[in-house]
Amino acid sequence: MPAPSAARTHNGHSVGFNLAAIAALIALAAIALAYAIDAAGRTAKSPAMPGDGETLVRTIGGKDLDIPVSWFRYAEQRVEGFAKQVDLQLALPLGTAGSLMPVEVTILPRSRVRPSARLLDGVYLHQFQTDQIEGPPGLVGKPLVIGEGLRGETVWYDPISPDPFVAKCIPAVADGLATRCLRTVNLGPGLAAVYAFSADALQNWRQFDPVMLATLARIGI
Repeated sequence: MPAPSAARTHNGHSVGFNLAAIAALIALAAIALAYAIDAAGRTAKSPAMPGDGETLVRTIGGKDLDIPVSWFRYAEQRVEGFAKQVDLQLALPLGTAGSLMPVEVTILPRSRVRPSARLLDGVYLHQFQTDQIEGPPGLVGKPLVIGEGLRGETVWYDPISPDPFVAKCIPAVADGLATRCLRTVNLGPGLAAVYAFSADALQNWRQFDPVMLATLARIGI
């Protein structure tokens, strides 16, 4: 039978060990809670966009783009590997009062297109009619001369900016359809994009490029 002093020493060691173990568990729980709070904060600052989920990597112009499967406009493009272009359809808050509006986005090598801002001076300016159309505040609307290949298109542009917002809009081909607009921009090195959207989005033209760039940044542009 152990001596009383030895028993007290043994019990003291056991209590000390148990207290240390409890303290370690509390510390681990606190660390886990801190990580959970931090992760929740990051999630709240960067909410998931509708359509995020499984992704595929497409390589265009030497750039790898990690694209959610549901963003692809055409099912046959939902494969990984190199691509000459990628066609997407996004729902973005560019409608009335920030409502979601479909925007078709074609991403392709920069060498294949000319930005709309360059077309303004190099092409459109020489096709303007003398009339000017009233439209969204801050934009000037100039109809193009009707001729071969032209069906009464109107070019809308910001006359103040050195790198202006420019979009060419084409009248609807049938009753009940919306007027459609095209805008081409350079993105990062080696990449460009063609946007196709309803003319209703012109009301939010100042937010158009910031919203698009923030969205495309999610896939690596």
